[in-house]
Amino acid sequence: MSHSADARWSPEQYQRFADHRGRPMQDLLARVGATHPRVVVDLGCGPGDQTLTLADRWPGARVIGIDSSPEMLAKARALDAEGRVEWVEASAEEWDPRMFGGSVDVLVTNATLQWVPTHLRLIPAWVAALAPRGTFAMQVPSNFGAPSHRLMREVAARHPRAADLRPGLDRAAAVALPETYAALLLGLTPDVDVWETTYQQVLPAADGAAHPVLEWVRSTGLRPVLGVLGEGPERDEFLEAYAAELESAYPRRPFGVLFPFSRIFAVARTERR
Repeated sequence: MSHSADARWSPEQYQRFADHRGRPMQDLLARVGATHPRVVVDLGCGPGDQTLTLADRWPGARVIGIDSSPEMLAKARALDAEGRVEWVEASAEEWDPRMFGGSVDVLVTNATLQWVPTHLRLIPAWVAALAPRGTFAMQVPSNFGAPSHRLMREVAARHPRAADLRPGLDRAAAVALPETYAALLLGLTPDVDVWETTYQQVLPAADGAAHPVLEWVRSTGLRPVLGVLGEGPERDEFLEAYAAELESAYPRRPFGVLFPFSRIFAVARTERR
């Protein structure tokens, strides 16, 4: 099956809501107490703007950004004019913490593991590879039951190509409950902090502009759908139906569109060995 360019990650589209997308990373890092880490890894670094904040916080560390998207890494390298970060192309499933020749002191993965169905099986090996008193910090969206995603699935189910669209929309099962992450990590180390936050995001909604929630998901959850449909009437039919549903679910108001968004956070610190 051929896929259009919409199946690839678009750094420009993703960063249209950079402030909203960046805040969870900063809230996650606020619970990371490492002071002088030697090796810091951002697994799923995306366009690199948040990875550079790691280099700012720990200027003496070797900071490594890993992503499977060449487009995202190209954007990251362009942003990193001083070459403060090592940018590596690899998927989370392929990545081996030992490839850097030593233990990782801080491993951050932000809004990535929802794309990795096997991540519950991978986390124990990542934590085991941490240095003594190392930190594993993760954040994943937990909004797959929200209208934005529920309506996406419903519109896809009514589409003539429903069977082709379904696999790309089934990843909600990849995100576990907060208590599942807590139990998994507590089985590895006693120092664990897990929480869930719902952000009441306000998105700008100019008259005549596309619905902002559609623009939000266009760079993330909608990518698999657009990749299957490509350009043409099938895609137009889907977007028109989905946009109409979003207008009802997230009405435009004088202040914009209110878009509640829930995220799960977990921070685990290994013991001294």
